[in-house]
Amino acid sequence: MPLVIDNILKHVAISAKERELFLSKTQTRQYKAKTIILKAGEICKHSYFVNSGVLRSFNINDNIVEHVLSFACSGWWIGDMYSLLSQKPGNLFIEVLEDAEVVLLSKEHQELLYLEIPKLERFFRILTENSLVANQERLMDNLSLTAEERFEKFCKKYPTLIQKIPQKQIASYIGVTPEFFSKMKSRILRK
Repeated sequence: MPLVIDNILKHVAISAKERELFLSKTQTRQYKAKTIILKAGEICKHSYFVNSGVLRSFNINDNIVEHVLSFACSGWWIGDMYSLLSQKPGNLFIEVLEDAEVVLLSKEHQELLYLEIPKLERFFRILTENSLVANQERLMDNLSLTAEERFEKFCKKYPTLIQKIPQKQIASYIGVTPEFFSKMKSRILRK
């Protein structure tokens, strides 16, 4: 069974016919590492489900500093929620970090699926709620935890990514400079 269907079935039950309908409204694409699949200033037209590989969302500030918002590995969804929901130009880039197979679900098809399979509206509501909770938790962590504590949480949340992604991107995600991250990691390893 496709991984994206397994992901849906974790939250809602859909019939074999509904599964087929859902899959008929998606596209599966292969992307090479370093491919930018969404650029800041574009309108996000898809939700992206990662079958394999690793993606990240990030933005670049006026000082040309990257700020990593999220990572998505196998079994995770990613997108620019602001742009997807408002259909206005977004401010996120989505980049493939490791060769990936990604399922694309267009906003248009997602809306059609809500009408044809109402349970999918519940599924995407659950995803949105989980995302909101995770983002609030991350914001609170950034306000109240030390860099070491944020790194420990990152390691628990993304255990398979530590060796796969550049340290500067982990540093950006936890909100520290690459130099600080390197010193902090050395200190942790000496303990």
